[in-house]
Formats: sequence, C-alpha cells, structure tokens
Amino acid sequence: MKINYGMGPLLWLSTLILLCSPLTVSAAELSIHSDTLFRAFSRDTTTKNNAAVMPTYEYLQVDMGNPEAKGLSFHLYGWGRADLADNGYYTDNTAGELLYGYAEYNGEQAHFNARLGRQYIFEGVANESIDGLRLSSDLGKYFSGSTYAGQQVALASENGRSGDSIYGGRLVNHMAGLYDLGVSYKKIRNDSADATELTGLDLAAYLPFGVNFHGLSKYNLLSDAWAEHSYELSAKVGPVSIRPYFQQFQYEDYFGTGVNSANPFRFLAASGEQLSINGLDLTLPLGETWVFVAKAKNYDYKVLNDNSQYYSGQATWSDDSQDQIGGEIGTMVGDIAQNKYYLLRLFTYWAQLPAALPVSFISSDLVYVGYDKPIYGEDSSLFISLGTGKKFMHDALELKLSADYNNDPYFDQDLRGMLTASYSFGKSL
Repeated sequence: MKINYGMGPLLWLSTLILLCSPLTVSAAELSIHSDTLFRAFSRDTTTKNNAAVMPTYEYLQVDMGNPEAKGLSFHLYGWGRADLADNGYYTDNTAGELLYGYAEYNGEQAHFNARLGRQYIFEGVANESIDGLRLSSDLGKYFSGSTYAGQQVALASENGRSGDSIYGGRLVNHMAGLYDLGVSYKKIRNDSADATELTGLDLAAYLPFGVNFHGLSKYNLLSDAWAEHSYELSAKVGPVSIRPYFQQFQYEDYFGTGVNSANPFRFLAASGEQLSINGLDLTLPLGETWVFVAKAKNYDYKVLNDNSQYYSGQATWSDDSQDQIGGEIGTMVGDIAQNKYYLLRLFTYWAQLPAALPVSFISSDLVYVGYDKPIYGEDSSLFISLGTGKKFMHDALELKLSADYNNDPYFDQDLRGMLTASYSFGKSL
C-alpha cells in the first residue's frame, strides 16, 4: 500500500482533531468540509476469490480566508483511505493524496494573483496538477498574462523528482464583452528529458444576438503536429438553445510523444488513432417544469475504420424544490459490436416526502443497454442505483446511503454499497 506524501494518516488525524476540538477561529475566516465514505463490494485478489473489500475514504477540505477578497488565504483538499477488510486489494494503490494545498494572495491592483504550493493549472494548453508557483496579472487595458513553474505531481513516482520540471504560461488579448484571444505554452521535463511540449490558441467570442463561440487548438511541438481541435457555438432560436460542436484528437500527438511522459493514457498514443466528433444539442424548455433535450453525435475512428452515430432524446420534469424525474432513449449506430446498441434510462430525485418517513430524499437511476450482437457472450447491460439520505444538526451533517448493481459484458453481477457522512463547519454553516 502506497501513500502519497503520507496524506492518508495525516487526513485521518486532522479530521479527528477537527471533530474533537472547539473551533477557535471565527466563522468568517474558516471553512471546513469533510466527506467520509464507507464502501463495500467483493473482488478477486491475488490470494482469494470474491474477497470482501471495505474501503473507508476521508475527503477533507479546509479554506482559511476568502479567495475572492484582497489579501492572503490558504486552501487544502485531500483524501485518505483505509481498507477495513484488509484483504490486500489495495496493496499496489495509493492510500492517500493531497489534491491541492496552497497559499493564495490577491493584490490591490491589476488583478494580481499569486499561488504557491500544490495547485491545479487549467488554462490554454495546461491541464495539470503541479507543486510550484503561479502568477497572473493584467498587462494594461487589453492584455493579461499568467505564468507558472514547478514540478508535475504525476511525475513524483517516476524515478524520483530529480530532473523533473514543468513551466508555461498564457498571454491573452481581450476586449470586455467582445472576445478573449489567448496563446499558451507548456513544457514538461522528466528525468532531464523532454516529456511534453505544447502550444495552443484559444478563443472566446461573444457575438451579437446572444451567439457565443469557444475554441481551442493544441499543437505538439515534439511531434510537430496538431494534437487537438475543439470548437463549439451556442445560440438561441426562439425558445430553443442550439449547440453545434466539433472535436478532433490525434492520439499520437494528444497523449504525449515523449518517452518519459507521465500521461496515464499514453498507451493510446501507440494506436495512431484519429478521432473526429461532430455533434448537435437542442434544448427546449416547456413552461416552468419541463425540459426536452435532443442530441445527435457522429464518431469517426480513422484507424479502427468505424463510423458511429448516437441519437438520443431526454425529457426531465423538475420543480422549485429540486424534485426531478426523467428519462432518456438513445441508440448508437456503428460498425462494431460495442458501437451498435440502444439505451433506455429512467432517473428520479424526490425530496418532498411524507413527514412520517425517516429520510429526507430518495433517488434512483436505471440504465439498460441492449447490444445488436453479443459481447463476451452478453447481449445487454443493466445498471441500477438506489439512494436515500437525511440531514441533521441544522443541515451541518448529512448521511447518504446508496446501493449500485451492475451487470455488463465486462463485469458480472457487481453489487456495491456506500454510506457517506458529510460534515460542514465554520463559514459554510
């Protein structure tokens, strides 16, 4: 069992201290949220078939200070796990992780922002978790910029951190209410060798008559080829919202060409696949309670030589109290067995229950998929989820119980249960 930076025991200890100690920091300064998950299912392990697995997860989030206000604030979020059954199912997996933990400073002028510590970078071609420093600021009336440097978190387990680095940034030209045009760059080195080097252009345009356009293209500088194009348009024609979109991924260039890349899906690069997706979503609200959604999506796999189309219609009823019930009918029309099926789905969330019931809500989700041809001897899959819960202590504590059943060509008769206890303290109360 591996622990990333010892965060598993640290999170359990922190949670215990927080629950047992009076809060001495004012509610305006401190926010704490804890989710404790108890799960149960069975799996085959190296020493036993159908062994009971009973993991308990603790997710802890602590925020000190207001990230939207000027000045200094601190933020932490991580998880830890203990297997109560101790059957060795998680022997080779991480038992805890710090997802982020950083200090943030907002300056008085030019929207200056600085973050130091473990943080997530999502801007332009960057979609990374790093340990390092990020700075951003306005650069005059029509430009703004950001830059970051440090080490990629995913590389921590790849031969240590010697010779590892990540740096990049984004420069944006903008005119308020009209457009944002950005150019970005990112480079990752692992063990002193280039692992990833990308540059890209992104555009958000806010056109007349409520028409909006968003687009991003990424170019792989190591393979000298385009990795991704993603574009979408959104508009309203009368009561109907329209969203056409296009995406294209070149696997060899998208999942990283560097031999030291830490991309968990880098094995897909070897397939040489090129996937193109064209789609259209139509959304029509009727009255105050009904929403109808129609979707059409075309997948084109160049190497797999498969062209598939997915069509679906969804109807959802909801009210002001967030009660909801709906259904979906869809079909995939393709050349291979996995891409030739029909889908039926029913779902509900209901909180307006009789006072005599001991729970605050019930929820359910049922998904049935029928395949045109059997896959590993199975011609259908079924997923059923049931849940319920109740709030206590002026909504500071919420208990949720759920059970999931799944039977498909890849997993036979899987039954899982989960109990979640969520606690909120301080500012969020």
